[in-house]
Amino acid sequence: MADQFTTTTESIVMAALSTLTSSQLNSLSHSLSSTFRRHNHHLASLLTLPTLFTHTINHLYSLSLSEKSLLVARHLLSFLHLLTPFLFPSLSQKYISSSSRVRLRDLDSVLLLLFFCEVRQHQPTTLESVSPAQWQGILKLYGSDTMLNNLSTGFAMSLTPYQVLGAFVDLVVKCRRFVNTKGCGNVIEAGKEVAASIDAVVALPSIESCGGVECVICKEEMIVGRDVCVLPCEHIFHWKCVLPWLTKRNTCPCCRFQLPTDDAYGEIQRLWDAIVKLG
Repeated sequence: MADQFTTTTESIVMAALSTLTSSQLNSLSHSLSSTFRRHNHHLASLLTLPTLFTHTINHLYSLSLSEKSLLVARHLLSFLHLLTPFLFPSLSQKYISSSSRVRLRDLDSVLLLLFFCEVRQHQPTTLESVSPAQWQGILKLYGSDTMLNNLSTGFAMSLTPYQVLGAFVDLVVKCRRFVNTKGCGNVIEAGKEVAASIDAVVALPSIESCGGVECVICKEEMIVGRDVCVLPCEHIFHWKCVLPWLTKRNTCPCCRFQLPTDDAYGEIQRLWDAIVKLG
């Protein structure tokens, strides 16, 4: 099942990327490369600074499996949101959900967690045969051996645009597999309603109604000159009607266009649906 999952996920992402122009691919590759280099710096610090490593390990120990899954989900979102300008070209960047924002401590934790998974995948018994006090040395040695090859964790120092995109695809596969298998029931269910992101709702514009249009929520005509809300899909509603609606669901009442959500799993599903559609 893992191989089939990998193949399917890779195919979906590659199909979406194949629709981008050369200019768009270069822009995406540049953003990804910058992110990988920053993460590489963080991971290198974790593997060389004993105090930082110990604090990060202790933080990981304090998290439940579902909390670790949420960390990985937000990490995945931080990468998927780099695709937002291409998935939703007419949607302003101000609509990006806050669900992908990762604190520095959480970034260190998720990078170390994914690196642990990487080591266990390739050397299953390496960490089990030594005490936790020796883990940093083992991981540092593994990192040194794979620094030029382990693209998905951002170790590579100099990558071509296509290698960077390949590293991105690998990362998406690993994170989605972790979230799907370790999510402890938190992964978004098909059709489940989630509230719209607060940031997205605050960013919604207001215009004066010209009249002659019915608000599909309350079924009343919009009064001329009254301020009404405009969703990105250009459907308009009374503010008093649409605000309660968006506190329960992130979809347009007319066309089901999805606004960003602060629910990490719901946001992953929203972006993944868009990636599938793009491809």
